[in-house]
Amino acid sequence: MAAAVPGKKSFFRKRIWNERYMYLLVLPGLLYFIVYRYIPLLGSVIAFQDYSPFSGFLHSEWVGWRHFAKIFEDQEVIRVLYNTLFISFMQILFVFPAPILLSLMLNEVRGRAFKRIVQSVVYLPHFLSWVVVISIVTALLRNAGVINQLLHLLFGMEPIPFLTSTDMFVPLVVFEVIWKETGWGTIIFLAALASINPELYEAAVMDGAGRFRRIWHITLPALKSTIVILLIMRLGSVLDTGFEQIFLMLNPFNKEVGDVLDTFVYYKGIQQSDFSFATAVGLFKGVVGLILVVTANYFVKKMGEDGLY
Repeated sequence: MAAAVPGKKSFFRKRIWNERYMYLLVLPGLLYFIVYRYIPLLGSVIAFQDYSPFSGFLHSEWVGWRHFAKIFEDQEVIRVLYNTLFISFMQILFVFPAPILLSLMLNEVRGRAFKRIVQSVVYLPHFLSWVVVISIVTALLRNAGVINQLLHLLFGMEPIPFLTSTDMFVPLVVFEVIWKETGWGTIIFLAALASINPELYEAAVMDGAGRFRRIWHITLPALKSTIVILLIMRLGSVLDTGFEQIFLMLNPFNKEVGDVLDTFVYYKGIQQSDFSFATAVGLFKGVVGLILVVTANYFVKKMGEDGLY
């Protein structure tokens, strides 16, 4: 009698057992997403309820799409949404290209020791918390801070209200993110640049190509797929502007231009206990991000690129 062919289930169990150590390595990350990302999604049901902590999920009144309709009817929400989109657009315009430019400059540095020192220096701000960064900025830019004192001593200028001016809020946000995160963002681009065949540069030099032509025709094409993927991922968080940074910079003078969806949800959900409306706004953010990622990925594939998935 012929031996029985092992079934798919037994083969699957055997494969898991043989690769059990690899699955153990994946387990902590998997548990993180399950506990902190997927299980909390069950709480999104309160966006469709007039939720009361005393009534709970099961007994709170169902109101359907009322809270989502309120997002587009409330003038405060529209103002906050505009602030969020404007700050996010400015970050994409100025913050997103910064690691690319820094990577290109570091790639042209020939001294290895100097290059490593520069990389270490520009990486360091990433490890500072936003509390520390905003504290430094406040010490430098407050009315009696170092910058205003220097301007007064050198040019006799009156103190400039950097921290309370509505015109200065967005530039400060963008500058802080560039200073803090640009160095860290170069890691991915430098890894992509390390995979370029040096013979391409040698051939270009033999053909008489200068430095800028080598960057344009060799370096940038090698980074194109990485740039596209990171840009798609950035579009997915277009309504996330960084709660901690914005929250620490807000004050009564700049709240009109600085209040964003993240801080709005905090004030509505935590301080005013409007849990259902705050959840609806948060859910709206997630849906918009998902739509942008899927749409951007679709058009990128149509243009011949690999895309995110």
